[in-house]
Amino acid sequence: MLNQGVGSWPFRRARQTPDATAIVFGDRRSTYRALDDRVTRLAHALRELGVSPGDRVALLSANHPAYLEALFATGLLGAVLVPLNARLAAPEVVYALTDSSACVLIHSAALVEVATSSAPQAGISKRVVLDGDPDPGAVGYETIIAAASTDRIDVAVRREDPCFIMYTSGTTGYPKGVVLTHDTVTFAVLNPIIDLDLCSDEVSLVIAPLFHTGALNYVALPTLLKGGTVVIEERFEPGRTLSVIERERVTYSFSVPTMLDAMSAHPAWEDADLTSIRRWIAAAAPVPLRTLRTYAARGVALCQAYGLTETGPGALILRPAETDRKLGTAGVPHFFTDVRVVDAGNVETIQGEQGEIQISGPNVMPEYWNRPDATQSVFTADGWFRSGDVGVRDDEGYITVVDRLKDMIISGGENIYPAEIEKAIHELPGVVDCAVFGIADDRWGEIGCAAVTLEKGYTLTWEELDAFLSARLARYKVPKSLVLLDELPRTVTGKIRKDQLRAMFAG
Repeated sequence: MLNQGVGSWPFRRARQTPDATAIVFGDRRSTYRALDDRVTRLAHALRELGVSPGDRVALLSANHPAYLEALFATGLLGAVLVPLNARLAAPEVVYALTDSSACVLIHSAALVEVATSSAPQAGISKRVVLDGDPDPGAVGYETIIAAASTDRIDVAVRREDPCFIMYTSGTTGYPKGVVLTHDTVTFAVLNPIIDLDLCSDEVSLVIAPLFHTGALNYVALPTLLKGGTVVIEERFEPGRTLSVIERERVTYSFSVPTMLDAMSAHPAWEDADLTSIRRWIAAAAPVPLRTLRTYAARGVALCQAYGLTETGPGALILRPAETDRKLGTAGVPHFFTDVRVVDAGNVETIQGEQGEIQISGPNVMPEYWNRPDATQSVFTADGWFRSGDVGVRDDEGYITVVDRLKDMIISGGENIYPAEIEKAIHELPGVVDCAVFGIADDRWGEIGCAAVTLEKGYTLTWEELDAFLSARLARYKVPKSLVLLDELPRTVTGKIRKDQLRAMFAG
């Protein structure tokens, strides 16, 4: 085949296991033969809409099989998919569409208002509506697929060509478009297949957003490459997730810690049958020890992992066999990935010494879209990606992620890492969530502030928090103020928005 990229995967898989179930979405179950057929038809339909090699096609929706179908279809044409965060406001969508110069927008009917206001501002005249009746300015997704040709498409796509552009969450400044090539995606997908021993009988549950690399490159695509079944949930609902695990006999999934906590707090948790689960990845945020213990008590050994959108996402993995022995670490580098911890002079640290985590490998992005200065600033002179995260390596090479460099608090000349304090706060009875962040102080430069959410019926004063932490941490690390909130601001991928907290309580 001329196509060396990801777009050829449905055809390659369909010629091996055409009748195996590829995707489950609600009541719809699709075989690999059906997936190959729909991808081919969609590629023809997009070509009829004017999509050419190198063009960008944007997708705005909650979780839907279209994320996979459109990724493969654009890959068949040598075009580039731009998955967009479904929670973005219209101005944010306009920015991403304009920055990527997308020529077609595929969107759900639920987001028609955002789509119709954003597309014209970005110069997009062609819209495709996933579900329901399309508005007068758009065409229907199922309609164009049904009417399209099934003739085989095989255009030259190189491994180094862009596969998709995924925008970062943009907690500071404008979001940057992370360019992942077909080669990058392939190695990002091979890493979990190899290190987690993913099987062809895998039943993988997608509950995290498919516009996030964790759900796309760590769950859905590895499963499809192996010939397993991907169960896609439109959105995360803890009770429904537990029932889907039972009904579909789910073996593998990825989620952020807040999802795990919501499931274990659900009334159905105690009686839920979790015996089918072989591996469950917890990442994108630090995993509290209580969460690890809660799942271990039900026979589910959570596998911690670490990575970023720019690394596709996998960089570090704690394999299931090491979960008990190395509890709390993010593991060792993935098979195709190298990770180092360096000091301010870019020299590798000794064991036990903190430094910046840097990553190298074929799963690392080559660039930010149209941002050469940003690209240059995030890579070292010898080509390593600078994560901006602080880590520490033990005597066996296992790395513990300490905190974000940008979240570090410098108080009176002392470096304070909020994650260490948050870990201690989580041990307080009644604490549901917490975040420690720095606010300006005339005397110390910065001081720590703790934002905490509590279970119903629990109370917490600063004096109680101070006494609890002072018995466990050095005095300079103890936050000087406490705020109680109903919930903490988070990105859609579960990361706490400390920039928002700092803005809210700066005064």
